[in-house]
Amino acid sequence: MIEKQPSVGSVALKWGFIFALIGVIFTLVLMVTGLAENRWISSLAYLILIGGIVMAMKNYKEENNGFMSYGQGLGIGSIVSVVYGLLSGISSWLYMEFVDPEYMTRIMEKQRVQMLQDGMTDEQIDAGMAIAENFQGPFTVILGSAVITLIFGFILSLIIAAVMKNSRPEFE
Repeated sequence: MIEKQPSVGSVALKWGFIFALIGVIFTLVLMVTGLAENRWISSLAYLILIGGIVMAMKNYKEENNGFMSYGQGLGIGSIVSVVYGLLSGISSWLYMEFVDPEYMTRIMEKQRVQMLQDGMTDEQIDAGMAIAENFQGPFTVILGSAVITLIFGFILSLIIAAVMKNSRPEFE
């Protein structure tokens, strides 16, 4: 008798949305309180992503009689990551566009000050600022967030899937 395997996509989407909402709330709290500029605190959002990947893989294994191949784990982690990145990007763009339109101006000014402290010339700073301004539109914010989170999540998934995999025996 052949058992029906759960869908990698449905499990990953479910946990991706759940943990993306947690991540969005966390990020919005950081943005509102002004703590988003602190790299250490804002990087804690990646712990939320790791939690989402682990929970999705754990849930898949539970629904699949304790089995998950390395490839299935990698697929789950990648889908969770891209959902997390897309929702984070959308929420960040909405916040910067409608809630706090001056947010990016403040960030850019802090970058300018940091570049001055690093000893860059005015020409170098202006060139850097011009490039950064090109990446402030909704498309680049959302897509950039999704791609960066997918890359980071894929790397995490390589490790997490290797630890959590439990392949079904060949001759069962």
